[in-house]
Amino acid sequence: MNTPAPVSVPSHNARQLLKELQETFPVFRDCLPLAIGVDKQLLARLPGLDRKALRIALGMHTHSTRYLKTMERATQRVDLDGQPASEIPETHRSHASELIKERIRKQAEQRKAQREAELLARQRAEKLDQLVEKFGRDRP
Repeated sequence: MNTPAPVSVPSHNARQLLKELQETFPVFRDCLPLAIGVDKQLLARLPGLDRKALRIALGMHTHSTRYLKTMERATQRVDLDGQPASEIPETHRSHASELIKERIRKQAEQRKAQREAELLARQRAEKLDQLVEKFGRDRP
């Protein structure tokens, strides 16, 4: 088993930490379903980690759409080395599926609202142009 080089992390920089974890551990880069307690594994291997940054980075990673899609289909969780750690219960897979569906629904609502706002803005601009044309031509 190869032990990766220590991850140097600026304090409280969760995004940078996540990027370094992805560079160091293929399970992060490949978005494999992580074993329960992977935070403890990381702290044991990399004792200098900022716990708060780690918690935030893990949250960002495990709530990413790519990770959720992997969780939705997977049957096994893996440890930091990619070795099977435990089975994924159906409740965890269905939870991931529900989160994805909710995210897709919200994105569709946002796109619809954006289209409606753009349409309203165009209609207002056209009305303003009509008013300028109607009332603006009598003036020098």
